[in-house]
Amino acid sequence: MRISELSRLSDVPVATIKFYLREKLLPEGRLTSATQAQYGDEHLARLRLIRALIGTGGLSIAAVHRVLDAMEQPPTRPYDLICAAGAAVTRPGEHVDHTRVHALLADWGVDPATDSCATHDDLAGALQALDAAGFPLPTGALEHYREAMTGVAQREIDGVPTGSAAEAVRYVVLGTVLVEPLLLALRRLAHRELTARQFG
Repeated sequence: MRISELSRLSDVPVATIKFYLREKLLPEGRLTSATQAQYGDEHLARLRLIRALIGTGGLSIAAVHRVLDAMEQPPTRPYDLICAAGAAVTRPGEHVDHTRVHALLADWGVDPATDSCATHDDLAGALQALDAAGFPLPTGALEHYREAMTGVAQREIDGVPTGSAAEAVRYVVLGTVLVEPLLLALRRLAHRELTARQFG
């Protein structure tokens, strides 16, 4: 198909497709002349993936590059793949002191030295933001959140496909990126339902 057809099927403007091509997010089409190229179903699938990552996933172009790199050149160990998927969606920022996070991990029976994921920065930053805003969590809330998220994570880990490495990589990376907005949406929905039930 020509780029105009690719645009029509994907509902992405031609100018945006050309931008993705320049950014190397979308592979080049097969040249049929000096100024024309043909695109296939793989281009349509990649384009829909890019739009999901940018739209639903809320990722920057740089983060989309990291996600696609993690999918195309995955680590060999499952643990490293999980870390790579997390790192792909972590927005770069200032390094935050991990002392509090390491103490929490030790309390939870996790050796901080064996866990080098970028999630340490995420958790430390989130806790720091709560402190800065003067919004202390109720007693036991952090442990409750951790238990709930451990259940979610276990369900996801149990669902990792074992048929092929490519399927596993796609599941882990896209599950990390695209399920987080789903979890937040479900939390907000639950807030509304429970508030209506409790307060009328």
